[in-house]
Amino acid sequence: MRAKIDNEVVFIHSEDLPQYKKQGSVVRNSYFWALKAIAGNTPYGGDWEYESEVWLALRRVLLAFAESGYLGLSETTLEFPTEQGEIPPVFRGIASWQNELAE
Repeated sequence: MRAKIDNEVVFIHSEDLPQYKKQGSVVRNSYFWALKAIAGNTPYGGDWEYESEVWLALRRVLLAFAESGYLGLSETTLEFPTEQGEIPPVFRGIASWQNELAE
């Protein structure tokens, strides 16, 4: 999931967020609600925002769903742009740099 940090807030790109589907997968819908529950702002069609106070919770949600085996790494790994600088320690192990060739 493409992400960026600005003013101690993680923004997850709207196109990479899980989608809630009424008749969809229980795992994917649970993932949607777990991410939504800890987000500070979830504008419709916009990037979701996670303040630094919930970064540990975000890490735990990402790790739990990654370890479940039901979701792929691209759905549970934060991908920061290389110009972002250092990946915060709390996200090491669940984050990487964006593959610039994929954009």
